[in-house]
Amino acid sequence: MTQAMKIAIVDDEKDMRQSIGQWLALSGFDTETFASAEEALSQLNGDYPGIVVSDIKMPGMDGMQFLRKLKGVDSALPVIMITGHGDVPMAVEAMRIGAFDFLEKPFSPDRMTELAKKATQARRLTLDARVLRKELSDGSALMNKLIGSSPVMERLKEDILDLGQADGHVLIEGETGTGKTLIAHALHAVGARASKKFVLISCAAYDEDALARRLFGPSEQDEPIPAMEEARGGTLVLEDIEALSTTLQARLLTAINEQGNPSETRIIAICNLQDEGKTCESELRADLFYRLAALRITVPPLRQRGEDILTLFTRLSEQFSDEYGCDAPQISAQEAAQLLQAPWPGNVRQLINIAERAVLQNRRGTGTITSLLMADTEETEPAMTTEGKPLKEFVEAFERMLIDNTMRRHKGSIVSVMDELCLPRRTLNEKMAKYGLSRSDYLS
Repeated sequence: MTQAMKIAIVDDEKDMRQSIGQWLALSGFDTETFASAEEALSQLNGDYPGIVVSDIKMPGMDGMQFLRKLKGVDSALPVIMITGHGDVPMAVEAMRIGAFDFLEKPFSPDRMTELAKKATQARRLTLDARVLRKELSDGSALMNKLIGSSPVMERLKEDILDLGQADGHVLIEGETGTGKTLIAHALHAVGARASKKFVLISCAAYDEDALARRLFGPSEQDEPIPAMEEARGGTLVLEDIEALSTTLQARLLTAINEQGNPSETRIIAICNLQDEGKTCESELRADLFYRLAALRITVPPLRQRGEDILTLFTRLSEQFSDEYGCDAPQISAQEAAQLLQAPWPGNVRQLINIAERAVLQNRRGTGTITSLLMADTEETEPAMTTEGKPLKEFVEAFERMLIDNTMRRHKGSIVSVMDELCLPRRTLNEKMAKYGLSRSDYLS
C-alpha cells in the first residue's frame, strides 16, 4: 500500500502549530508538530515521507537556518515557510534557497491545504523515483519482479544471470508487453556494470536527425550529451532497434567497431517487430545484426507460461486492491481456466490491465473476469489460445492458486486453511509440498 504522506509543522508558538495541525488533519493529512527547529531536525532525515511547514521567526535556530539545514539533509524535501507581513523579502530569499513556497500571515487555511497538497504530491513523486532508481540498481529486486516458476521463466532467469555476467552485446526479442525493457535493466543490474551508467534510448521516438544527434552528437544547446558517450563504460539500451535507418545502422556499426570490444560500452538491443514475415535479422544489415546478437534472449509470451498466469494475476490483484483500498476478487475455477486459455496478445501488459479492472469491478460489486476477457477481444465468448493444454495442467494450476490465495488471506494459519478448504492436514501438507508452497512465506 502507498505510504501516507506526513506534514511536520514547526513553530515556537503552541497555538499556531496546533491550529495548523488541526486544520491539516481535518483535511486528511497525517501531521506531527515540533516546538523548535532543533527538535524537528532530530526527527527528520533524507527519507522523510512528507513535507515541512515552518515559521521563519523562531528563537534559537530561525526558519532560514532551519531551511538551509534541511536542504543539506535532503535538497528535494518540500518546505513551506510561514512569514509575518514584514518578512516578505526574507521569504523571497527562502524561495531562492529552495523553499517550496511561502504563506504570509494571516493566511487562508484553504490556501495552506492547497499548498500542502501540491507539496506532498511533489514529495511522493520524488520518493517514488528514488525507490525506482534503487530497484533498477538492485539485481535481486529486479529478479524478484520476474514472477513465475514455469520452465520457460526458470530458463529465462538462468539466461539473465548467465548473460549478465558475460560481456558481449545482447539482442532481446519477444512479443509486445512481455517485459523486454525490465529484462534489459536486470541484465545490467546483475552484471559487473551495475554501478555504471544505464542509458535507455527508444529509436522509434526520434526522427532520423534527432536520433543521430542523441546517439552520436554533436548535441544542440540544452540537449543531453550523446548516448554513446553518456553510456561509456556502462550499458546502452536501444529499444526498437529495427527503427534505425540504414544510415544510422552504418554509423552504429562503425561506433561498435571503433570501441573494439564490449568492455567500453555494452549495447543491449531490443527488437519489437510484430509484422508477420519480418524479423530483426531481416530488418538490420547482416554485419550489425551479428554484432548485436552475439548473445540472445527470446522472452516467452504469457500464453506459454502456464500457471504463472494465475500467480501473476493474484499478485497484481493484491497490489491493486491495496492501492484502491478494497478486497481482491476471488476467481472461480471456470475463470481460472479462461485466464489460462486466453491468447494474451498484449502479454503481461494486458494482464496488468485486466487485474486492475477486475479489482475496480470487485469494489463496485459488478462484472466478471469473463466479461473483461470478452471486452478485450470484442467477442461474445472469451478467446482461447490454439496451444492446447492438458486438463491436468488446468486443475493443478487452479488448485495451487486456491491454496496460495487462502494461505495469504489467513496469513499462514494452517488450521484456518484446512477449515476453509475442507482438507485434512496431511493432504494440505502434501499439496503444499507438491506446489512448492511454504507456510513461512505467509506469516505476518
